[in-house]
Amino acid sequence: MERFFKPKRVRSGESSNEPNISEPVQNQSCVELNLNDIVSDPGLRKSVEKFDISLRDHVRREYLTRGPCQPIGHMYPKTSFGKQHRSFQDSWYQKFVWLEYSISKDAAFCFWCFLFKTQNKGGRYAEDAFTKTGFNNWKKAMERFNEHIGAVNSCHNDARIQFESFQDQRHSVSNVLRSCGREIDIAYRTRLTAALDVTRFLLKQGLAFRGNDESTSSSNRGNFLELFEWYSQRNTEIFEVVNQNAPANNQLTSPMIQKDLAHACASEITSVIINDIGDNYFSLIVDESRDSSVKEQMGVVLRYVNKEGRVIERFLAIVHVSDTTSLCLKDAIDSLFAQHGLSLSKLRGQGYDGASNMRGEFNGLKALILQENPYAMYIHCFAHQLQLVIVAVAKGNIIVSEFFVYVSMIVNLTGASCKRRDQLRQIEHDKIVTLLDSGDIISGKGKNQETSLARPGDTRWGSHYLTLLRLSSMWASVIGILGNIQDDATTSDNRGMARGLIDRMNDYEFVFALHLMKYLLGITNDLSLVLQQRDQNIVQAMSLIDTMKSQLQDFREEGWQIILDEVNNFCELNMIPVIDMEDSIAIRGNARRSRRGQTITNFHHYRVEIFCEVVDLIIQEMNNRFSEVSTELLSCIACLDPKSSFS
Repeated sequence: MERFFKPKRVRSGESSNEPNISEPVQNQSCVELNLNDIVSDPGLRKSVEKFDISLRDHVRREYLTRGPCQPIGHMYPKTSFGKQHRSFQDSWYQKFVWLEYSISKDAAFCFWCFLFKTQNKGGRYAEDAFTKTGFNNWKKAMERFNEHIGAVNSCHNDARIQFESFQDQRHSVSNVLRSCGREIDIAYRTRLTAALDVTRFLLKQGLAFRGNDESTSSSNRGNFLELFEWYSQRNTEIFEVVNQNAPANNQLTSPMIQKDLAHACASEITSVIINDIGDNYFSLIVDESRDSSVKEQMGVVLRYVNKEGRVIERFLAIVHVSDTTSLCLKDAIDSLFAQHGLSLSKLRGQGYDGASNMRGEFNGLKALILQENPYAMYIHCFAHQLQLVIVAVAKGNIIVSEFFVYVSMIVNLTGASCKRRDQLRQIEHDKIVTLLDSGDIISGKGKNQETSLARPGDTRWGSHYLTLLRLSSMWASVIGILGNIQDDATTSDNRGMARGLIDRMNDYEFVFALHLMKYLLGITNDLSLVLQQRDQNIVQAMSLIDTMKSQLQDFREEGWQIILDEVNNFCELNMIPVIDMEDSIAIRGNARRSRRGQTITNFHHYRVEIFCEVVDLIIQEMNNRFSEVSTELLSCIACLDPKSSFS
C-alpha cells in the first residue's frame, strides 16, 4: 500500500503536535515504530515531536496504553530545603491524575502535556518544567501544580481536551471518518490485489501487458486490461470495486500502475533470491546481447547451494551497458552487487562465453575479477566449448566449409516459399507410402513422421546435425524438388542455382563429406545433449569428455573403411557414380604452389586431405579446449567424489 499512497506534506506553519483528526484514512509510511523508543521514565523519553509525523499518533497510543509513570511505593529521595527535607509524595497522584514521576531525574512531569503540548502558547511550566527538564521544587509543589493547570484556555487544559478526545476514539470525529475510510480502504485493497494477480500471471507466462489500442471502444485492449476485465466478470467481490464501480482516478489499470506492479514483483522476487543466498558463496554467470532497440544488455545469473544442499540457478537482473568492454561490464556488476548487498569476496566461480572481453587473460572480465578475488575461478561452459569445436572444424577445412555452404543453399532454396515446402513434404509422403507398400520400411509409433529440412543455426547447438540427418533421409525428395525448381522457377537465377545444387549433390565428394560430418556431429551431439542436462556433475562431464577423445582417436584409426562402405552403398542406392580410389586426380588450386599441376590418388585425397585432416582437427580442438591445464581445478574437485572414499 505504501507504494501507492503519498504522505501528506505538513506546512512549516502548522503544528504537528495535535493528532490528525481531519483525514479519513490514516497516513501510511514506510517508517516503522521501534517499541524500544517507548520509555516509561518521563525523564528519559524522546519527545513526541522527534518521531516521524506518521508515527506520532501511534506513539501516543502506546503511551496511552501504558499510562502515566507513577511508581507508587517507591522510596523517593529527600531534598534539603533549608532545615527541612522534602520529597515527592504518592498522595499527589490521586489529586493530579496527569502527574508523572521520573526516578532517573527525581522530578515531576505532566503526562498530558508530554503527549499533546501546544508549542505556540503556555508558560514556562508547560513549555519546559513539566515536559522537558522536570519539576522538583517539592517545597512549592502544590502551588506550582495548580499554576501549571492554569485557566480554562491554558496549555495544560488544551492538552487535557485533546487527551480525552484521543482516548475516546469511538465517538471522535476522526473515528467516524476512519470508519468510512475503512470501506474505501477495503475496496482499494481488493482492486489492488486483483491487479496484482493479473500482473503475476502475465509475468509468469512472459506475456506482453500493453495493447496497440487501449481505448474503451477497442476490440482488444491488451492482455492486462482484457484479463483484468475477464477476472472481474467471474468474481463478484472484484466486480463491485472496479471499472464503473471505482473512482475514475483510482482504477489501478494505468500503464504507470502496471509498471509499478511489475517492478514490485521483480523487487520481491529479487529480495527472496538474495535472502536465500544469505552469506553463502555463489558463482556468477554473465552473457551480453543486443536487444531489438539496439541496446546492449547484460544478463546476470547467480548459481549457489541453498540451505537444503541443492544447486540453484537464479536469474538476477538484466543490466543496460553502454558498451561491452570488460571495464564497463565490471562496473555494471559492481553496481549490481552493491545494490543487492552482495560481496565480491563471496564469489567462487565465473562462467562466460569465449569472447576476448570476457575470458581475456589480461584485460578480460575474468582477469579483472580475479585481481580482486583470486578464488573466483573461471570455468567455460563445456557444452559451449564443444560447439566452438564444431565451428572451428567447419571453418578450418575448406572442403567441409564448402560443404556447409552448399547445405545452407539447399535448405534456403527448397524452403524459400510455402509452396516449395509443401511440395517437398508431398514428395516425401509419396515416397514413404511407396516404401510402406513394398515392405521396404515398417510402420509404427513415432516412425515415418511428416518432416522437412531443418534450417541450421550457429547458436542452436545440434541444428547442423539434424539438418544432415534429414538431408540424407530425404535425399531423393530433395533432388525431386530441386528438379521442379529447375523446370518451373520464374527466374533464371533460381533455375541455375537448382541445377548447380543437383550437380553438387550427385558429386561423390559431397556425399562423402555428408556422411563423415554426420558421423562426427552425431558423436558431439550426443555429448552436447548430455552436458546440457540439469543433473549433470563435474566428475561425469570430465569422464564423458575423455570418452569422446578416445572414441575420436579410435575412429581415426579404424573408421575409414566404415565411412567408405557407407558412402559407396548410399551412392549405389541413389545412382551416384562411385569413384575408384586408385584413380589419379589433379591437385586443386588450394594446394601449395610447389605441388600445383601434380596428381594424387583419390585415396590420398579422401583419406588424408578430408578424413584424417577433419578428424585430426576435431581431436586437436578437443585437446586445446579441454586440456589438463584448463581442467586442473575440475580434476581436483573430482577427487571429492564420494565413490573415491572407499577405493
